[in-house]
Amino acid sequence: MKEILKDLNKAFENKVRLGIMSALLVNDYLDFNTLKCLLDVTDGNLASHLKSLEKSGYIRFSKVFIGRKPNTKYAVCDEGKLAFSKHIKAIEQLLK
Repeated sequence: MKEILKDLNKAFENKVRLGIMSALLVNDYLDFNTLKCLLDVTDGNLASHLKSLEKSGYIRFSKVFIGRKPNTKYAVCDEGKLAFSKHIKAIEQLLK
């Protein structure tokens, strides 16, 4: 049991962060507004969770302009894919 618990990642304990990672893993990238609508969260709530995942090195972002409007796109980094995969496998092991 202890062996399984060590692979649970505190960064993914929050349902918003779990949702962000899940959404980004099945898409090449998603922009801020798409994530906000998909997860049904406020701007501030989403921004704080994205910043946390970014600081952990699990996601990256790029800013582009569409016309005169800024558009921020997010994608999962390789480190994030690995960490999230370990986390999900640990949850699956706990459920068995």
